[in-house]
Amino acid sequence: MTKADLIRQIADETGVERVDVAQSVEAFIAVVKKSLKGGQSIYMRGFGSFIVKKRAKKLARNISRGTAVEIPEHFVPSFKPSKQFVDLVRKGPKKGR
Repeated sequence: MTKADLIRQIADETGVERVDVAQSVEAFIAVVKKSLKGGQSIYMRGFGSFIVKKRAKKLARNISRGTAVEIPEHFVPSFKPSKQFVDLVRKGPKKGR
């Protein structure tokens, strides 16, 4: 499912215009990005958490040159689904979809 598909489905299910749904989806994405960039996590009960994970520095190999490269400590965005969400998905897709 693409972002356009998501917007279309939300618009169909809510009766809200696609333009308004698109603005809401874009605003949601912007808020998530801004919050994670600032180091603040977002917790959505029953859905999951958007969090920032810290990656420790490590030594990697450049195979083509045969040299070691140090990758510095850095942060990556991550999504951790809630238990309810995981249980729902674990049951599998409904037949006929």
